[in-house]
Amino acid sequence: MARPAKPKLVGEAPKTDYFKPRGIPLSQLEEITLNIEELEALRLVDLEGMYQEDAAKEMGVSRQTIQRMITEARAKVIEALVAGKALRIEGGNYIIREGGGHYRCGRCGGQVPSRYGRRGRGWNCPSCDSGS
Repeated sequence: MARPAKPKLVGEAPKTDYFKPRGIPLSQLEEITLNIEELEALRLVDLEGMYQEDAAKEMGVSRQTIQRMITEARAKVIEALVAGKALRIEGGNYIIREGGGHYRCGRCGGQVPSRYGRRGRGWNCPSCDSGS
């Protein structure tokens, strides 16, 4: 039996959720979906310049998990750029860190008790019952 997926801590929700090549109608494009936690891993390592170990601590996962997420995310972004596909940013299993020890469910936006935020496991959202 597989272990349940552990929610990842995300510093902020993405500013946009869709990118597509200019001049091609949406109906003619293939889509690739990039999970929000994959985008966060890219942001921390590639944009913020964090070491993978530090990014892993920030997201509440292991360094191996960060490595896997970055590898998958980079492949998706490169495929979208090279093959001219649309990139949809959505989904995943994550908790949004709001600062001051407050966390929100990534699915419905409901408050997640702060004692679960850093560990990222063993929680269920009181609003939508998503979680581990």
